[in-house]
Amino acid sequence: MRRILQTPHTTQIAFAAILLFGLLAMTARNATDPDLWWHLRTGQWIVETGHLPHSDPFSFTRAGHAWVSHEWLSEVVFYELWKDAGAAGLIVFSAIITTAGFMLLYLRCPGKKHWAAAATVFGAWASAPSWGVRPQMFTIALASLLLWLLEGGEDRPRLLFWIPPLFLLWLNLHAGFALGPALLFAYGVGLLFETAAGSTPWQQARPILLRILLLLLACLALVPLNPSGAQLYRYPFDTLRSAGMRSFIVEWFSPDFHEWLYRPFLLVCLLVLVALASSRSRPRGRVIVPLLLTFFAALDAVRHIPIFVLVAIPVIAAALPVASASSAVSQRRPDSSRFRPLFIGAVLILIAVFALVKWVSLARNQDAREAEQFPRKAVAFLRAGDYPRRVFVYYDWGGYAIWELYPEYRVFVDGRADLYGDDLLRQFKTAVHLRTGWRDVLDRWKVEAILVPPSCALAQALLLDPNWHAAFSDSKAMIMVRKHPAVENADIFQRPIVRGARM
Repeated sequence: MRRILQTPHTTQIAFAAILLFGLLAMTARNATDPDLWWHLRTGQWIVETGHLPHSDPFSFTRAGHAWVSHEWLSEVVFYELWKDAGAAGLIVFSAIITTAGFMLLYLRCPGKKHWAAAATVFGAWASAPSWGVRPQMFTIALASLLLWLLEGGEDRPRLLFWIPPLFLLWLNLHAGFALGPALLFAYGVGLLFETAAGSTPWQQARPILLRILLLLLACLALVPLNPSGAQLYRYPFDTLRSAGMRSFIVEWFSPDFHEWLYRPFLLVCLLVLVALASSRSRPRGRVIVPLLLTFFAALDAVRHIPIFVLVAIPVIAAALPVASASSAVSQRRPDSSRFRPLFIGAVLILIAVFALVKWVSLARNQDAREAEQFPRKAVAFLRAGDYPRRVFVYYDWGGYAIWELYPEYRVFVDGRADLYGDDLLRQFKTAVHLRTGWRDVLDRWKVEAILVPPSCALAQALLLDPNWHAAFSDSKAMIMVRKHPAVENADIFQRPIVRGARM
């Protein structure tokens, strides 16, 4: 009977294991993020040359211009994984990193562990639009670790010593490192509000505030310890102010609650309000201020939803009626079911197998998913021929073109919106949408080849232009090449359009 009496602890471990494998399956995604490809090419550049590119090597519009490669360590890690394990390695690695962030969230949730697990899964569901094989997954995991260290440091201050090395790693992995000082600052401001309201005595708050201040100063002092140096101080602010990024990149849009994709996030917001309203005690300022900060950040841009989830889910879990209910009596009762361990074990095995099957399925479908989202045949056509080297590539395909066609070809723009700036991105939109002056954009930059979807307005306009020739066309992409009057009898203009179905 003693073994049976110990089953509550065993059950908690089982819930954690089931949650772990469930999240490993839930967070797995194909390696098809549009920016993945230029990350891979940059990682290859760093590995093969032994140094970082401080100017742009991939485009013809910004060639030689200063470029802050702020995700250099992520790019090296991704490229090494790709080189050794292909897309399967990236799929599994990204799922593990994302899952680690949510397992730390689970550990921060108060109350019974099965309810904490349910709240974690719900939070993961709400943040799913931001998942993918991309460096941002490091920010989700490291922000979660920072919050865990910060909260654990209230009782065990030695945990706070891990924050500076964590931040040093973070600032070399992803520009989301700016969230670290922001969360520390919000935590400190919230603690000041607590002392002002009288809920926390100043004698108790003062040493905590001093530690937070020292951590904040230490993190800020560490920022130049990256290959780009002090430039990284201003990079997050330049990104937030970029109108081009906010008009081109979906994850920088505000969430549209008319789309079902963002309804779970809306539900999290509503549950937070209910949790705060039903709380028996006054919510602590060190919780409310970070909650408000991340809430407004999530309303501002979809990419910040996971960070809000990391702060909001423990608030929801703490408000569950069963979270604070004493379960001592039920724990003293012997479990009458002898088959319960077998049942839990079977569930654990099934979920683990499901996660493994999903990983294998994603790896096998990788080529098909790439072909669905990117112009593989058109790129292969360019790679096999001798065509003009300045290619005006559709924005979402720019990174893929860099990965597949560099160094023979250079792109007009790609996912590095921070490099190109608002003016050049506006020029791109002018050309793609046939706005006033679209021909001037192509002429000014001496664009001689265009790779865009067949439905694109630019492709349809150039089909009617006698100065352009359709060199390739299939259901996914069209390649238009400018005719040069000085070049007579050129083969590329005499041969018929190559249809993708014949390749």
